[in-house]
Amino acid sequence: MGLVRTWALLVAIVMPAAASAQAPEKPAGAIRFATYNVSLYGKAAGEVVARLEGGADPAAMASAEIIRKHAPDVLLIQELDRDDAGRALSLYVDGYLGGAQYPHRVLFPSNTGIASGVDLNSDGVVGTEGRDYGEDALGYGLYPGQYAFALVSRLPLGPVRTFSNLLWRDMPGNRIPPELSSEGQAVLPLSSKTHALVPVEIGGTTVWVAAAHPTPPLPGNRLLPPRNADEIRLLADLLDPAASTYAVDDAGTAGGLPAGSLAVVMGDLNADPAGGNSVEGAIAQLLDNPLVTDPVPASAAHGANTAKFRRGAMRVDYVLPSAALRVVGAGVYWPEGDETLDRASDHRLVYVDVMLP
Repeated sequence: MGLVRTWALLVAIVMPAAASAQAPEKPAGAIRFATYNVSLYGKAAGEVVARLEGGADPAAMASAEIIRKHAPDVLLIQELDRDDAGRALSLYVDGYLGGAQYPHRVLFPSNTGIASGVDLNSDGVVGTEGRDYGEDALGYGLYPGQYAFALVSRLPLGPVRTFSNLLWRDMPGNRIPPELSSEGQAVLPLSSKTHALVPVEIGGTTVWVAAAHPTPPLPGNRLLPPRNADEIRLLADLLDPAASTYAVDDAGTAGGLPAGSLAVVMGDLNADPAGGNSVEGAIAQLLDNPLVTDPVPASAAHGANTAKFRRGAMRVDYVLPSAALRVVGAGVYWPEGDETLDRASDHRLVYVDVMLP
């Protein structure tokens, strides 16, 4: 009975505010691609699963309400902890999103929280716990699977390619700083989580999702800004057959997308066009790329900003379709006057509606 009362109370909190906001209309025949960092990570392995199993986690309910409101056809869910059984993903999609509309799902591998056995942050020791462990992991994380991401879709998906194991040193012209030892270069992958290419089948046409969540370029660790920039570069290179010959996926296949492919680049890329602590020109590798178009999704009150941090609002989340796809709608959902939905995440859902050529 207590759980029922809690659920009812939370629904009463969330639903009226959600009902008062205007959901964007998707043009007939358009496909809606969206990315959303839902901030469903814990302080220890299993915490998020335990939260979601109750069926009434406030943050999960709020982010799910935002997703249901926008009803994306293809959704990249970022910062949803990964467990080997895929329990967190199933609980969130089936228990909070109403999973029937998303029968096609991909749980990606993630380098976060996997011990490297090497002193990657150059502090003289190999970290064994807390932040020290996270900074010496293959991707920052206090435990395996923290900050991972997944893709769900109303539309069928084809065979997925991931690039978790591609070493940073194998990228020609990489930005590896001299602080990274030869031992570190021998084990450190380029991708802090993974990079993924996912074919979405739309009738007889394939549109690829190119997805990633590059490491944030935080100050104090000289590896992070250049790694962020090269993770973004890998996304750009995967769109271009000539630039991606070095990129070997986890199954051993080299190269990115076939020439002329239709694609949508999506993710929390942790890089603002205004700079922040990013390497100069990091996000320009995509925004100035002739293979994609930037529709600059925006909200009325906050422009193109997609996240609100203690250091201010920034544009870090992107949906960038191929230039050949016709954009017919785009936006950033920024709740106004609704503290419940605002607390769902420090990021905002970003969507773009496209029509096939």
